[in-house]
Amino acid sequence: RACNPPVGNLATGRAPVTLTTCGQNSTELYCSYPEQNLLHHTSHGCGQPRCTKCNANQPDNSHLPADMTDDFFANPVSWWQSAQGVHREEIRLDFETEFYLTHVIAVFKSPRPAAMVLERSQDHGQTWRPYKYFSVNCTATFGLQDDLIEDGSMCTSRYSDAVPCTRGEVIYRALSPANKIEDPYSPEAQDLLKLTNLRLLLLKRQECPCHGSGLVEKPQRFAHYAIYDLIVRGSCFCNGHAEECELANRTGVMENMVHGKCVCRHNTAGDHCEKCAPLYNDQPWKPGDGKTGVPNECRKCRCHNHAESCHFDLSVWLASGKRSGGVCDNCKHNTEGHRCQRCKPGYYRDRGKPMSSAEVCKPCACQPMGSANATFSSSWRCHPRTGFCYCKPGVAGPKCDRCLVGYWGFGENGCRPCDCARDCDQHTGRCFNSEPFFNIPTGGQIPDLIQTPTNESEEEWKWNDHVQGFSALRHPEKCVCKEKVLGSVTDFCQMKYAYVIKARILSAHDKGTHAEVVVKVKKVLKSGKVKIARNNRSIYPESWTNRGCTCPILNPGTDYLIAGQEDSRTGKLLVNMNSLVKPWKAYLGKQVSDILRTGCK
Repeated sequence: RACNPPVGNLATGRAPVTLTTCGQNSTELYCSYPEQNLLHHTSHGCGQPRCTKCNANQPDNSHLPADMTDDFFANPVSWWQSAQGVHREEIRLDFETEFYLTHVIAVFKSPRPAAMVLERSQDHGQTWRPYKYFSVNCTATFGLQDDLIEDGSMCTSRYSDAVPCTRGEVIYRALSPANKIEDPYSPEAQDLLKLTNLRLLLLKRQECPCHGSGLVEKPQRFAHYAIYDLIVRGSCFCNGHAEECELANRTGVMENMVHGKCVCRHNTAGDHCEKCAPLYNDQPWKPGDGKTGVPNECRKCRCHNHAESCHFDLSVWLASGKRSGGVCDNCKHNTEGHRCQRCKPGYYRDRGKPMSSAEVCKPCACQPMGSANATFSSSWRCHPRTGFCYCKPGVAGPKCDRCLVGYWGFGENGCRPCDCARDCDQHTGRCFNSEPFFNIPTGGQIPDLIQTPTNESEEEWKWNDHVQGFSALRHPEKCVCKEKVLGSVTDFCQMKYAYVIKARILSAHDKGTHAEVVVKVKKVLKSGKVKIARNNRSIYPESWTNRGCTCPILNPGTDYLIAGQEDSRTGKLLVNMNSLVKPWKAYLGKQVSDILRTGCK
């Protein structure tokens, strides 16, 4: 729920500042009339005035500004008094931070002023705005209508009568029938209730009606302002996210003092709970809803225990459909990303550990001689999800530490193809007599390697001494090929493709030194010397990578547009890195048909 700190007297423990104080420079004589309740019940009129001296430097005779805000129960007859003869006086109460005001009560010892203004500042005294004007005649003094006549007016005559001559009150309520606030944390409420300074401008003195023709004392001895108590009721300002407050930027501590630093809840932070805590910025900060009671808590960012803070990013928030906008700061444990959800370049994820583990990212363990530097992302040494290294031509193994079947001479430039129809000795290149045969599809299950596990655990892939096998369809990220794109008409025609077909990939076979892919030809857009019928036939990828992949990638069960060269001597259709291989789309087929019909002459 939304929280509300308790209301107290903001003036307690804080000394006001005034322009003058009686007896500042020397002892002054002053007079005043006794309180009416101290007179004998048979007496008539105001009673005899009482006169005494004031000296700011004598504790028993001083009446300092702090006497307005002391404990009025413990010191009921202490008061502040201005110097004699002043007409304009200012009483200012400065707060160390922002507070919420509910009402102000000033209890005068002298007659209340004939004109007075109550003002507040929200910027530590740089600018001021009025709360209320007080005058015996609002129209004549301030040019405003009296709120006794016009409800909601900024001026009132209610508290400007000279009687009673002492203990007269001036009261201001921030929340009144004219100022109805439904949500105390709305911008409108903050504009009205929030303040950093409060100021009373006393603009015009008035005499007590008791002054008669028989007055013995000098009139100037009555010419002063005097206030018993200044009570400023309010609370610390916490945006609905705290129920208590603590000391803020002050050393003096007084019992019952209202402190200004909020003890924040709802995962918020700041002196006024005006922002989300460091790791709780997944959605925009909001104040608590004082009308409905909804707390509007800050939500924790999903950083998987790899960050100590996050920040809110509006573009991320909008892109997520306003569901999540947190971006983690300074990801640790070799992670990166908006949510520290992936490993940094040079590291890969350990699938055996939860993403929140400090050891989830392991460094790549690539053989320097066999691994390639120029991958499709230059900073990646191995695949971030599997840890498989990117190998040089003819090199195999998860760490690129040996030659692929049909290759030999492991070195700085990778491995060289065997100069024979079968496999050869990896160290000498001498041909073997026996013909190893492996039937490994690039897509689908692997029927011939019983060592391959069926589930994707830590030991996801088994590697034996002869060949590596896996499903490119289930794990297409293992195959990294730079594919040719369909460029301009000129580029396409310059390739002088011997054949262009639409074909479905049925299966792929590793013949040790080369690959053979069985396809079903579904449409012939162009053919050369090798005759092509709409039936099953083989095509022969010339690029056979260190992964056991055909490049370009040919996944079983998928229809492709294939444009390539032919070997008329053997009757083979060839596929290599210059071939155009794209998953079949109707528009793509039409585009190529149009190029063949009109573009290539």
